[in-house]
Amino acid sequence: MRIIKRFASCAAVIACTAFSSGAIAQAPQGYPAGPVSIIVPFVPGGATDALGRLLAQALNERWKTPVVVENKPGASGVIGTDYVAKAQPDGLTLLLGTQTALAVTPSLKSLSYNVKTDFTPISLLVTTPLLLLASDKIEAKSASALINDLKSNPEKYSYGTSGVGTSQHLTTLLFLDAIGAKALHVPYKGTGQFLVDLAGGQIDMAFDNLGTALGASKQDAIQALAITGSTRSPLAPEIPTLAESGIPNFEAVTWLGLLAPAGLSKPVVDYLNSEVVAVLNDPKFKEKLSAQGMTPRPMSSSQFREFIDAENIRFANVIKKNNVVVE
Repeated sequence: MRIIKRFASCAAVIACTAFSSGAIAQAPQGYPAGPVSIIVPFVPGGATDALGRLLAQALNERWKTPVVVENKPGASGVIGTDYVAKAQPDGLTLLLGTQTALAVTPSLKSLSYNVKTDFTPISLLVTTPLLLLASDKIEAKSASALINDLKSNPEKYSYGTSGVGTSQHLTTLLFLDAIGAKALHVPYKGTGQFLVDLAGGQIDMAFDNLGTALGASKQDAIQALAITGSTRSPLAPEIPTLAESGIPNFEAVTWLGLLAPAGLSKPVVDYLNSEVVAVLNDPKFKEKLSAQGMTPRPMSSSQFREFIDAENIRFANVIKKNNVVVE
């Protein structure tokens, strides 16, 4: 769970030394030869789509070339991801890659794409922490109290998620593994359903992405106990991290990155990376991300490749240890 910290420091060095000016890099001759599409593997309106449109707008302004978002939803991001894996490596089709499709699902089922061989990583884009929520009906009123109770009373508590293998499910498993505890998993068909039951006391706790979780925590029946990021969020600075609450060095975040099909030429990879890093370091762009609970995490292409490989290992381990199976 220290993976992101290590790569974040590397990214900071890159950003400060190479891209602090935000100047437009020299494009390889002939690139782009037409409109650039960013494939978002989810329906319009969600956080992934919002990031895709922000990035497309920023690159459009820099290049004076059409950069558009194409939504190709389905199978938890697998359909859109597979589409890019099979696209021409000309830099005109890019993927807004998700943690689920690139680092989780490969350990849960057979896929038509290979994460190691079918993509050219450009850069990690953002990370988003989750929030530990609890029903107000339980005795624990802080994350540290809940952690102690979980340790002392194995399988006393239940937790909700939007399904097996989701970020909420795996984050909860990482949390429980870190403290050596167990709890009953209650999978739902959507976030809204488990939040209703959390408020009603039918389940005891849940992790959810920061944006929706903060709204839910405004209900009197739901407590916001801790955040899974390495630092407190500017959107809710009063909420401590899990690291502050008794789990040293704990960090579990969702992430999104930019990739292209395998075989993209190095000059285009380098150009795309420099442009994306410049966008992520732009103060105005950072403000837009912060408003959505996202933290920019630029990396070099090679660092992003190592990051994806490490994430695959991390999730493969937690999935195997907890016998997670998708039916």
